[in-house]
Amino acid sequence: MSTAHDRGDLAETPATEAGHSGPTALRILVGAQLRRLREARGISREDAGYAIRGSHSKISRLEGGRTSFKLRDVADLLTLYGVAGDAEREAVLALAKQANEPSWWHDYRDVVPDWFEDYLGLEQDAALIRAYEVQFVPGLLQTEDYARAVFTVGHKGDPAERVERRVEVRMRRQRILAPPMSGRLWAVLDEAALHHRVGSREVMRAQLEHLDRMAAQPHVTVQVVPFDSGWTSGGVGPVTILRFAQAGLHDVVYLEQLAGAHYLAKEGDVLPYQQLMDELGLYAAPATDTPAILRKAIDAL
Repeated sequence: MSTAHDRGDLAETPATEAGHSGPTALRILVGAQLRRLREARGISREDAGYAIRGSHSKISRLEGGRTSFKLRDVADLLTLYGVAGDAEREAVLALAKQANEPSWWHDYRDVVPDWFEDYLGLEQDAALIRAYEVQFVPGLLQTEDYARAVFTVGHKGDPAERVERRVEVRMRRQRILAPPMSGRLWAVLDEAALHHRVGSREVMRAQLEHLDRMAAQPHVTVQVVPFDSGWTSGGVGPVTILRFAQAGLHDVVYLEQLAGAHYLAKEGDVLPYQQLMDELGLYAAPATDTPAILRKAIDAL
């Protein structure tokens, strides 16, 4: 039978905290729990995969939180790992079942690519989001009209209804910054993003004014890297780092590409981007200067 030490972070995570996690965070938490239990028993991924009529790669996906759970598989793995207590088994199975529940973006599968679904889940669960943008205002801070202009140009040929559905997804994402959730956002923008005209002059003006209002919120920090800061990106594009309050969840770096994305979670892979964001914070003007910088950009329109 597993011990409290074997159970690790999931057992120590308050029920209220786990209950407020989204499906992506829950998959990661349950997957990490299964990995700890397997390793505590000295069982290989190959043997664990055989026990559930699968392969070592399936166990790897389960433990990484990269796939949904079959409750039969989870139950069989708990038996294999010596978890016999009804209370502990039911707790893990209940979280696995909750992790399988469809998320709000399930209704937008026609405009949300598969590789973006994990990001939506991670974004929803993050306690702090640090973002660096070069060309555009971050999606979480965009107005409807600005987002519509971005999608119209970025998805040329899409019918208007698909563009509107993409806008709906972007606006829905922004709920994480509104009560009762009010997650924290720390955005660093290259000054070029403030002068890169998206849509009409009126759309751009409204966007900059909205950015100013959002920057005044206590849970939102906006900094701008001025043209004359001396900072050179070295070809680094947009970067997002997501940090979580739940025990057992480590920082994740999200790097979006033209037709896909990279998710970095290993400490050695994440560290350079954490250092990059720290460095950007030094080159950027203080957040207290942001209102004046935005006003100057508005006046230049």
